Amino acid sequence: MRIVDVNEYYSPTGGGVRTYLDRKMRIMAELGHELIVIAPWNENRVEDRPDGGRIYWVKAPPLILDRNYWLYNDGSEVLRLLDMLKPDVVENCSPWRPAWFVGDWQGEALKVFFAHNDNMGAYPHRWLEGLASPARIERMFSWYTRYMHKFLGKYDAFVTNGPALAKRYRKRGLHVDAAMPLGIDRNHFSPDLRDEALRASMLAQLDLPPEGHLLIGLGRHHKEKRWSMVIDAVQRAGAQMPVGLMLLGQGPQSEALERQIGGNSHIRLFRPVYDRERFSRILASADALIHGSDQEPFGLVACEALASGLPLIVPDDGGCAEVADPLFAETYRARDARSAAAAIRRMFAREPAILRAATRHAAGQVLSDQDHAVALIDLYSELLAERAGGVRRRQRA
Repeated sequence: MRIVDVNEYYSPTGGGVRTYLDRKMRIMAELGHELIVIAPWNENRVEDRPDGGRIYWVKAPPLILDRNYWLYNDGSEVLRLLDMLKPDVVENCSPWRPAWFVGDWQGEALKVFFAHNDNMGAYPHRWLEGLASPARIERMFSWYTRYMHKFLGKYDAFVTNGPALAKRYRKRGLHVDAAMPLGIDRNHFSPDLRDEALRASMLAQLDLPPEGHLLIGLGRHHKEKRWSMVIDAVQRAGAQMPVGLMLLGQGPQSEALERQIGGNSHIRLFRPVYDRERFSRILASADALIHGSDQEPFGLVACEALASGLPLIVPDDGGCAEVADPLFAETYRARDARSAAAAIRRMFAREPAILRAATRHAAGQVLSDQDHAVALIDLYSELLAERAGGVRRRQRA
């Protein structure tokens, strides 16, 4: 099977989508399939990947607000490439211009809109938080749902990267054909990487003794990650127990978060760790993952933590909530620091041996990225077979 992904979120310096597609290209090649990415960049170029897959870079203007990305202003070159490549399946994840020119393409491929995010949650809900209720914001931006419904009518299937996104879109009345949870690279994460000496060293950096509780937070310092709320929660919980927070990441909120931390020596910001072996050891050596964002489309960071044997403290909405089983997780009311502090206290009041046994068992159940790729191929094979049998389009109101 040849899959071509027309992807406006893929760039040389991109984040999660780039990581996902780089891994997916290699795995698809190992499974006997081919994944080709068509992505906008500052020049036209073809890049063959030695372990499978190919990227066609198409010259396009940069995104003014974020120079890590480019946006298509003309679909003609993309359509020419689609005509040349003759894919079995063409994927698109951008709701802007690519949604229309890929949807209107007259090739024979199965056309799939694959959602990696929710623009309503990422922007209007965040911008208007505190000014209007979530229900009112949904009503105010119902035009965007109608807009999506129009272009989705041009596709054979609408797929999301997990159940959290599927629930949001279905609640708005859109038909989602499948929720396909992403997987992680299981080769890098394991509870066996836990290092008690490293843990004691990290606690010492937070001015805490070895019997303290070590929380770790992972992610960019952006408002939607709600690290300010997490820091507030840790400070509240710290008034009653020896708990510290290592926050790995960076971004436009870093300075504001440093000011909020002030003189609290039990909370520290650290730069991201890009060495995979070192990062995996650090993650496995913490006591629990804490996360703040209720807008995560998929709980990838929660899956990596769980595969490392960590219990979870996460909001009750969003992608991380979908992973949070009460056996190894505590949830709190999204956006509520008091509730999050109570969840921290509940987590560390649990019996450690029972909690560790539950998380170790759950670590073995986390999906791998190969599991995801196999499930996706099975879905596309089913949809292609349905279409061959006369079912031409699955989209409906």
